[in-house]
Amino acid sequence: MLNPELKLNKKIFSDDVEKKSSRDGFGEGLLIAGEQNENVCVLSADLTESLRADKFKNRFPTRFFDVGIAEQNMAGIASGLASQNKIPFILSFSVFSPGRNWEIIRTTICYNNVPVKIIGGHAGLDTGPDGATHQCLEDIALTRVLPNTIVIAPCDYLEAKKATIKISEIDKPCYLRLQRSTTPLITTNETPFEIGKANVLFNKDSSEVALIACGNLVFSTLKVANDLQKEKINCTVINNHTIKPLDRETLISYAKSCKAFVVIEDHQKAGGLGSAISELISETYPIPIEFIAVNDLFGETGTTQELYKKHHLDEQSIKNAVYKVLKIKNI
Repeated sequence: MLNPELKLNKKIFSDDVEKKSSRDGFGEGLLIAGEQNENVCVLSADLTESLRADKFKNRFPTRFFDVGIAEQNMAGIASGLASQNKIPFILSFSVFSPGRNWEIIRTTICYNNVPVKIIGGHAGLDTGPDGATHQCLEDIALTRVLPNTIVIAPCDYLEAKKATIKISEIDKPCYLRLQRSTTPLITTNETPFEIGKANVLFNKDSSEVALIACGNLVFSTLKVANDLQKEKINCTVINNHTIKPLDRETLISYAKSCKAFVVIEDHQKAGGLGSAISELISETYPIPIEFIAVNDLFGETGTTQELYKKHHLDEQSIKNAVYKVLKIKNI
């Protein structure tokens, strides 16, 4: 059952549920952050409209800078602005930032621990028709390994909006991962969002397995858990929006109660959310874990759903992973 304490969208499983993209939520949150703090500024690598920063640009033209297709320069300029008490947001597709400018982010932003907010749009296979060159499946790995850095992958429009406002208030480097497709609204304006605190969306006291997801695949994970109830398989669903720092307390608690995990993400299996959770659980309370992720492959051109099916990120693949991990658990 849906967690009533989180005040989730009651239409989650309805055919008429409202759909929006996380990049749209970012655009709304960015405008609010700019209104709340005059030190917030934006640097775009020629992707202002794609990352929905046009509202900020129109409202605060003197605090907006389009640096062109120059992601390395963008990161360096932002680090200088941050050292002078500004709060810069740098915008590009994730394959270019943090992909192309990783070393500049590492050395000028994270090493100096200045509050630059790195916004990576169009992440994962969700980018679909743009093909392998633009489907960044490595960005979580690239950013979570950097000291001083917070890494967030919101599950929907509203969570992206809240996350954008929150990171503007933190005096640290942050990476916010956005995806292009519209997805159903899972949360509401009243649903709490706290950096470093996972949300347990769906739960029963007798849950046999915990499904832990981030980003756009949280909705698919919820659908699977809802369907599996008909097969008398009780699942907990955890929206693990903050990949760094992990919510150690919640994850260890459910490892002890469920004794089996399935981790779901639109990212490479190596280095992503699954890797982060595996590192934690292997050190604290080892249990069987199955992974829904891209397995050491590049993407390709296709629709999001075609690619999810081919790379085993679809709902049936999540169900199969549940069946498999329960067999291992019960041996």
